Amino acid sequence: MKQSQFHYWISAARPKTLAASAMPVLIGCALAYHSGLFQWIPSAVCFLFALILQIVSNFLNDYFDYKHGADRSDRLGPDRAVSKGWIKPKDMLSASILLTIFACLLGCVLIYYTGWQILWVGIGVCVGAFAYSAGPYPLAANGLGDVCVVLFYGVIPVGFTCYVQTAEWTSALTLCGLAIGLVSTNILVANNYRDREQDKISGKNTTIVLWGATFGQWFYLFNGIAAVILCSFLYQSGLKPAAGLPVLYLIPHYLSWKEMCRINQGRELNKILEQSAQNTIIFGILLIIGIIFA
Repeated sequence: MKQSQFHYWISAARPKTLAASAMPVLIGCALAYHSGLFQWIPSAVCFLFALILQIVSNFLNDYFDYKHGADRSDRLGPDRAVSKGWIKPKDMLSASILLTIFACLLGCVLIYYTGWQILWVGIGVCVGAFAYSAGPYPLAANGLGDVCVVLFYGVIPVGFTCYVQTAEWTSALTLCGLAIGLVSTNILVANNYRDREQDKISGKNTTIVLWGATFGQWFYLFNGIAAVILCSFLYQSGLKPAAGLPVLYLIPHYLSWKEMCRINQGRELNKILEQSAQNTIIFGILLIIGIIFA
């Protein structure tokens, strides 16, 4: 049955992965709440800005993978809107640019709370969204996608969501940002692990193409364990529940890792991608609860 155009745009936004942008902002809000300085308006602006920029990044990834020939006929992941002809390439690019402009205008609200210097953060995030897939040296195709996730879906959203409300950057911000960034990276790792053979043929050098499938398996396991270890240092910041609760995340994380190793290749790995997104939510909720009740 033919789907509506609206459905195609929603599919291109990849809603199942949007937890990667939502959870770090919510963690930043929880840290501001713990400090007694939580504010609704800057929190909402940060949330919407992060969500819109992830959608832009997903749109651009869809567009540029098509332009670079990375979306092959033997693709194992969910169908891409541009390569399938559901959305015209120029429409996808135009939507990405318009959404970026809207996000920037929305982000200008934060100037009232922090000053003009916050513009540099917004510009950096926007440039990162484009540089991930576009330009002469697309970061995702040159082994830097994982670093981008840790920064743009971890340290930056956690840190600056809290900073615009508290005007203070603490070690707890950095620890929480790195932790959720590592957990979110597993969404990308699961995606790249599934696509490793196709990416290699297309010349898309993800870390798993560069270092191999075995590296991908251990990298996935390491990210989750490292995130929990980082949270343990929150004990020194007086966030004792936040230091302990994330340990529970290791249960679904380990189960997803075992399943990924068992399946190893093929379309069945799509469920590991979904589980990784769900695990990000679980980790985020555990950390938020721990922060609020500290």
